[in-house]
Amino acid sequence: MIILAIETSCDDTGIAILEITVGKTPDFKVLSNVVSSQTKIHEKYGGVFPAMAKREHQKNLVPVLASALKQAKLLNPKPKTLNPKQTQNSKFKTMQKILEKESTLFESIKELLEKYEKPDIDAIAVTNGPGLEPCLWVGVNFAKALCAFWNKPIIPVNHIEGHILVNFLNNPQIEFPAMSLIVSGGHTQLILVKNIGKYKIIGETRDDAAGECFDKAARILGLGYPGGPIISEITSKANNPSRPIILPRPMLDSKDYDFSFSGLKTAILYAIKDRGSQELKDEKFIESVAVEIEQAIVDVLIKKTIKAAKDYKVKTIILGGGVSANQQLRKQLAENIQKHIPNTKYLIPDTALSTDNALMIAVTGYFHKNKKTKSWKNVKAKANLRLSK
Repeated sequence: MIILAIETSCDDTGIAILEITVGKTPDFKVLSNVVSSQTKIHEKYGGVFPAMAKREHQKNLVPVLASALKQAKLLNPKPKTLNPKQTQNSKFKTMQKILEKESTLFESIKELLEKYEKPDIDAIAVTNGPGLEPCLWVGVNFAKALCAFWNKPIIPVNHIEGHILVNFLNNPQIEFPAMSLIVSGGHTQLILVKNIGKYKIIGETRDDAAGECFDKAARILGLGYPGGPIISEITSKANNPSRPIILPRPMLDSKDYDFSFSGLKTAILYAIKDRGSQELKDEKFIESVAVEIEQAIVDVLIKKTIKAAKDYKVKTIILGGGVSANQQLRKQLAENIQKHIPNTKYLIPDTALSTDNALMIAVTGYFHKNKKTKSWKNVKAKANLRLSK
């Protein structure tokens, strides 16, 4: 089985092609995984602008598709004898209607489809939520247009579930129940994974997500965007930093599994304000503050995760989401698992698969292959989509 997957939930345009050999446990072969990042475009604004991200997806989807098909050796020139013009024109009219709000995208994909044969794929998986609604709709409509033109079934995929199930790429026999910590710019959730497709959100942020806190903290320090990777890079080079400020660990000892990071952002703001502008020019001071910010966030994430894993007696802990690329979080969570629950398995994706990508959508699409449908008209973008139980 071969699945083509599309991811446009935020500011990364991703298309991947995955071949699956079905057996007792699936064997995954990555044929391609292409991501076009918009970070450079949005960094001067200090965050993602949905309307701008949408336009970039419209520009990037066809080049990314062509690149993914080429890497997978599925981009084959079309013989002139194939696809009678009348049939082709009828399909293009259907596509044009689907992409009526993305006219530039239609012209671009029409040009590609006129030149190349239908690829040998079995289904198209696409992120339909959660995420930025304008961005989601571009990917969903693009998937629907391709399904209509190629007569392929569509599989809508939950983005958060993708961050969980991408771990199956290298670990086809995950032991359940599992506890998954999903940490990104838009989400911070603890999810009890009873089995594939059976989830319970037991804790989540009440305000800012952890990644959002990193971004806002970096902005306060004048470090730029995206804040998480910048702070992580600074702390990785820190050598015995002092602690010029001590930050709170919000909700560290609460009896539930929820998070709150807006208060931490406020504490950072006041701590810096009290110091004056001169110290913000001192690299050692910035380095020390960055270490304290990172550690405050990591401390809360780890303590909540270990508590939840113990309480629910899970066999596996899964880390996912963009913030899971943070080296201190990966390392310290591993150390705490070994110390407190040593018999619990710990799964983390490669750092390249921590951030948004279409490969995780392809893997998840495979596990929901029985939900594939030719009724692409019914698939909609859902910005606030939740994991179903």
